[in-house]
Order: sequence, then C-alpha cells, then structure tokens
Amino acid sequence: METQTRRFKQNAREAMADGQLAQALTRLGEGFPLRRAEAIDRLPEFDQLRDAAKAIKDHTLAHLDLYLEQYESRVKEAGGHVHWCRTGQDAREKILEICRSVNAKTVTKSKSMIGEEIAINDFLEENGVAPIETDLGEYIIQLRKEPPSHIIAPAVHLNKGQVEDTFRKAHTNLDPARNLDDPKSLLEEARNELREKFLGADVGLTGANFLIAETGTNVLVTNEGNADLTYSLPRVHIVIASLEKVIPTLEDTATVLRVLARSGTGQDITVYTTFCTGPKRPADLDGPDEYHVILLDNGRTELVGTEFQDMLRCIRCGSCLNHCPVYHAIGGHAYGWVYSGPMGAVLIPGLIGMHEAGDLPNASTLCGKCETVCPMRIPLPRMLRAWRERQYQRKGNSAAARWALGLWAGLAKRPRLYRAVTGPLMTALAILGRKRGRFRWLPLAGGWTGPRDLPAPEGDSFIAQYHKGPVGAVVRSKGQ
Repeated sequence: METQTRRFKQNAREAMADGQLAQALTRLGEGFPLRRAEAIDRLPEFDQLRDAAKAIKDHTLAHLDLYLEQYESRVKEAGGHVHWCRTGQDAREKILEICRSVNAKTVTKSKSMIGEEIAINDFLEENGVAPIETDLGEYIIQLRKEPPSHIIAPAVHLNKGQVEDTFRKAHTNLDPARNLDDPKSLLEEARNELREKFLGADVGLTGANFLIAETGTNVLVTNEGNADLTYSLPRVHIVIASLEKVIPTLEDTATVLRVLARSGTGQDITVYTTFCTGPKRPADLDGPDEYHVILLDNGRTELVGTEFQDMLRCIRCGSCLNHCPVYHAIGGHAYGWVYSGPMGAVLIPGLIGMHEAGDLPNASTLCGKCETVCPMRIPLPRMLRAWRERQYQRKGNSAAARWALGLWAGLAKRPRLYRAVTGPLMTALAILGRKRGRFRWLPLAGGWTGPRDLPAPEGDSFIAQYHKGPVGAVVRSKGQ
C-alpha cells in the first residue's frame, strides 16, 4: 500500500467534509465501545488480566530472540518452514516464490494487516497470481479498490447502500433485478461468490494473531470462519506475521485471548479461534500439504530497546481507534497508511520514519482514553508526546507551529503570567458562551471546532479550585 501520510492534513480536511463518513463513524462510536463496556462488566478480573497480559508481552519482548528461535525450531519439528524477512520486499518475493513453486494461479486470503503493510495483493496481481480476500469487509473494499479504514472493521466507513452498489457493479453475472435491500442478502451473495474460490484456490495466505513458541502454533481469531477455509482447503498454507506476534506458551495465549475480543468487539471470545500447527499429518482429513511462515521485521527490531518498545505489545484489538475522538472525526483513510488512530500515529513513524509521518503524532487530543481502554496498557499518549518532542527538536514543525509552541512554553513556565493572561480570557469565554453553553467556532481554534463544538468554561479554573480545596488549604498554611 502506497503511503499518503504526508497528505494527512489535506486528507483530514476532506474527511471532515464527508457527511456520509461522519454518519458511519457515529455508528462506530455507538457500537464497539458500548459492547466493550458491557463485556468488561461481566468479567470482574479484567484489570488483573490486563496486568498479566502486559507482563507476558513485556517478558517476551525482553527475550524476543530466544522465543523466536524456539518458535522456528517447533515449526520445523512439525514439518513446516520458516522464512526470515527483513523488509516488505523480501516478504513479497518469498511469498511469490512459494506460489510459483506450486504453479499457483489463485491465493485466498484472510484479513491480515501485515499483508496490507507489504501491499501483497498488488504485488501478486502484477506477477500473474490472483489474490482473493475472503473476510467480508476486506472483500468489499477489494472490489472497491480501497484500503481498510479500521484494523478490525475494514469497511466501517461504508453504508449498506454503497455495499449494494459495489456488489451490483462487480457481480455482473447475477440477476440485475435481485433484491439486495436486506443486509443478509448481501452476506449470502458474498458467500456464494466466494465458495468456489475457496475450493479452487492453490494457496491460502493468512495472518497471525499470535505465534506460540512452545508449540510452533499459529493462532487465528475471526468471526466468519473464512480463515479456517483459507488455511485448510488449499495445498499450501502461508502464514505472514511480524516478529512481535510471538508468545511463549499456550497458557499465555489463553490469557491474552481473554482480553482481546472483549477489548475490540465486546465479545467474550470470537466465534472462531483456530490453532494451526504445521502441515497435515497422515491421519488428518484436511489441511495443507505445505506450511510456510514468513517472519517479517520491517522496522520492528529498530523499536526494541527504545522508548517506543511498548508499542510492540499491541495485539491489534482496535479499541484505541474505537474510543479516539480524532479517529471518530476523520476515519482511518486520512492517516494515509495501513494503521490508523492512536496506535497508527505511534507505530507508523516508527516503521516509515518521521520524515514521512511527522503530522500523525499531532493527530491526538492527548485525552488519554486510548491508554485507558488498551488491554495491553500501552502508554500511547506518552509515546505521542515523545514523537512530538523529536519533531520539535529536529525542527520538523512549521515556523508558525514552532512559534506557537514557544509562546505557550513561555507562558506555562511563568505561572503568574499564565494566570494573568488566561484568567481574563476564560472569564470572557464563560460570559460569551453562557447562552449556548458551547462555541461552534473560535479564532485560532478551527482545528478543534471544525468537527465538534468547544464547551464554554463553567465555574472556576482548575488552579482556582485546587487552591480552594483541602490540598490548597495545606499549601497555603505552609506558605507555598
């Protein structure tokens, strides 16, 4: 997928002017977050599980080389093959080599963000191999020639009418007068179109939610069952995964699985959780004859040992996107590459560089909701600030932005001057906003008021309340 991260500001402006997209993102905000809250309420030990999951990933990252070597050894013992790929180009070429070794003409694919990251679909098509997306959302956007807009709901930016229009344009072999008003009819049509492609595929390509070092197992987590058909029906199964997907044991995997679905979709567990270990054995009724694992670095090892290592704990649940006010305003395509939302704003600069993605860390209000809901307790706001600091130090900001930051820093470091400037300003805003309680527009605040209203100040400032409260009384009594 070609990056458009340098166009972020323009992409964001276009997204905020898209009324249909705004409606779709409103539905997202009313869905996954509410179901997540309900699922967590049913599990009193959820926070303890988050702590355990975080500890598992921290331990794994501290010994990543050892667990990757163990995983490779177990895959080979089971009859599989492991291919180490440093770059996306290395991974693409290895996948094509495997496809050509069996004279493959078609490849069925289950949803894989790594596949999107290395643009494997375009590469296969250019080399005479037809990739077929089998996840419903991915299938829809493949027909539309669009990238995913969400890491777990790739077609969340579309409405039913757009999907119907896409199917009518793509499925020209079907009756033009057929009724597609019911969402179930759209699902049935996609299922019927994909059934023969599942049966006729030469190679199945899947991602991996986890790689278990103890057993050499690949874990697939889906709600449609398409990944099971993708790996079990073709003669060759190719797994493509980034290095940080490895987890030490089956028991560890069970712990992380308990926080994954609850955080992403609000389910206790996904409909299908599949464990794949090597090619089929003599007594197996189905499964691939060949089993290959592509282990992709693509910039991950450069994050190990840095202040951004915590990002490698991410299990791609999408919860930070589902709760992010910026993502809800602009959607995923505005970010310009595979990943989006808070996790994308941290990960993308680490993978492709700040020179390509310098605006993304600024696409955050730093409200902290992303860290609050992250099942792996990833400190996303801290890392967003760290990228911003690097950008400022390297003079990557515009002159106007640097001037504004310098002015703000000068005020913030002088409390009396800060209060003298902001106090009258807050009083004026409170008076002007008394009638409506909010502002639809303010000078120099268009970045905020474009997609949302700004609440008018109410009551005293935080500092004033602080000094009036019990803590403030203690401070005053000590003369501080």
